[in-house]
Amino acid sequence: MMRETPVFIKIDEYKDILDIIHLTKSKIKEAKSLIEKINELKNAEDYELNSWHSSIDEIEKRVMFIDKTLFDPESIK
Repeated sequence: MMRETPVFIKIDEYKDILDIIHLTKSKIKEAKSLIEKINELKNAEDYELNSWHSSIDEIEKRVMFIDKTLFDPESIK
């Protein structure tokens, strides 16, 4: 079993460690915020791409209908 023993560090080193920890926490918060913004942009991009895909599908259907109507009018009946 290990005995707990006090650890001594210099005050200026302790303050440096606190500054490093504070900076690290700040950078983590900043990284999380950036990831959230990137996620929002990705979601908006996905929405737009899906919308474009749907529009292209609709245009394709209309072109196929027009093609069939013009070149094979008997199949429409």
